Amino acid sequence: MPTIATIGPYRFFFSSSDGSEPPHVHVELEGRVAKFWLDPVELAKTGRAPDHELRRIEKLVIEHQVNFLEAWNDFFGD
Repeated sequence: MPTIATIGPYRFFFSSSDGSEPPHVHVELEGRVAKFWLDPVELAKTGRAPDHELRRIEKLVIEHQVNFLEAWNDFFGD
């Protein structure tokens, strides 16, 4: 599971088995893992994260969307 970014307390990563799905990123915080689609940015799975954390994470995903999509394409070869 390659980490593509660590921003504050959040670790953004892909799973090597994710290539058959649309581009997305997993976000870990304190053992909870949420999932966000990247194009368009949309919450896919909450991972039991509180709403205020999900809003913060969504803002970061939007801010870094281009970089995350480039990392996805580099990793999965699209």
